[in-house]
Amino acid sequence: MITYTRLFIGGHWVEPSDPKLLDIASPHDRSVIGRAVQAQSADMDRAVSAARASFEAGVWRLTPPRERIATLRRFNALREGNAERIAELISLESGSADWFTRAGQPGLSRQANAYLKAAEEFGWEETLVPTAPAPPARSVVRREAVGVVAAVIPWNSPFSSATSKIIPALLAGNSVVLKVSPENSLSMGFLAELLDRSGLPDGVISVLPADRATSEYLVSHEEVDKIAFTGSTRAGRRIASIAGEQLKRVSLELGGKSATIILPDADIEQAVAGVKFGSLLNNGQSCIAQTRILAPRSRYDEIVAAVAKLVESLQVGDPNDPETFIGPMISPAQQERVRDYIRLGIEEGARLVTGGPRLPEGLEGGNYVTPTVFADVDNSMRIAQEEIFGPVLVVIAYEDEDDAVRIANDSEYGLSGGIWSSDEKHALSVARRIRTGTVTVNGASIGFDGPFGGFKASGIGREYGAVGLGTYTEYKTITV
Repeated sequence: MITYTRLFIGGHWVEPSDPKLLDIASPHDRSVIGRAVQAQSADMDRAVSAARASFEAGVWRLTPPRERIATLRRFNALREGNAERIAELISLESGSADWFTRAGQPGLSRQANAYLKAAEEFGWEETLVPTAPAPPARSVVRREAVGVVAAVIPWNSPFSSATSKIIPALLAGNSVVLKVSPENSLSMGFLAELLDRSGLPDGVISVLPADRATSEYLVSHEEVDKIAFTGSTRAGRRIASIAGEQLKRVSLELGGKSATIILPDADIEQAVAGVKFGSLLNNGQSCIAQTRILAPRSRYDEIVAAVAKLVESLQVGDPNDPETFIGPMISPAQQERVRDYIRLGIEEGARLVTGGPRLPEGLEGGNYVTPTVFADVDNSMRIAQEEIFGPVLVVIAYEDEDDAVRIANDSEYGLSGGIWSSDEKHALSVARRIRTGTVTVNGASIGFDGPFGGFKASGIGREYGAVGLGTYTEYKTITV
């Protein structure tokens, strides 16, 4: 049993305003695996006040960039040294399969190292060369911290979401209040322990689990200068409205309903093997999951059969079992949401190829759903348009390449996507026509040096690398 009775505010473990402990349930069998206090509005006030005081005092923002880099490098080393514990905690509280949480640890290192490299090469202060005929003055352009950052992250990939925000925000000299989901109280409590050991000055970082109402209180706080949010599009719209009213800086990484296009010349075996990871990672609870599979009419039946065979071969069960590929949903509510979408797909007239709303045999005591594949899906159906956030795939037929591009772009979202072809040059030409923030060709992994984010309802702004670091800075021009 893991218990957190205090909150991490401004670099210190303090007594909460409400000492009541929230039970944290295992997605696998719904047993209580831990308890943790939750932040209330008064705790958010304390965290924001500490962040504001540290920012105005300049204890971190005026620290030279090289020293900030050294501190965050120390934090990253601590995280790397505790990778196994982090993976265990995420599987325990989130139900993410062991293979996924362990495979994600090197990715966290690459993510952090890309930010650290960007910070080392960043133009923190540059003198512009005047254009001829040059005036006697010259301009010095600085990149300075925005201020107090409210970073709000979801439950599905807590360490990745947290580090993608706090590392660049801190590298830029900001003070940060990280609001995490109640479901992640255990892993994020451990994150706070690592930050506590990293040597950050007082007031610079807080890590607080809290519900949605308290989260809205934080992002509405008049002393918050920037909101960095990852989560649902619905919540993103609400946050954007708050930011617009208060003229706060805002970056939003939101939902997706991404398509992977299997071109007629693709290696079907390779493409379907890629679906395993590109479409069903993290139990299907991933914003970048490519859950719309676009197949050419000429090879449609072949692809449907191959996808169904793949899905049926995947072991569903205890996330701690190394043989498990798909674990449970995060909560009973999410379990029922996914099952309702499966029922909806049947009602809409899609053909149920495998799976369905029934619970997996022997796993009725947990938050499990049966991985499901629908065929004969029209892109106008809700199961093709709405983010289900579970292991549910739809296979949609297209007539020709233009039709495939049209269907892929026929979505309110634009976060991710994929192209499969034996001709890489041609695949690139198709990828350029897809209106999404990232497109993978033949299953390539998304890198961390290039910007990541979405078009349309999938968000505003970008994360990762130099572009992501820059979103946590303001420009200042000094004329000399």
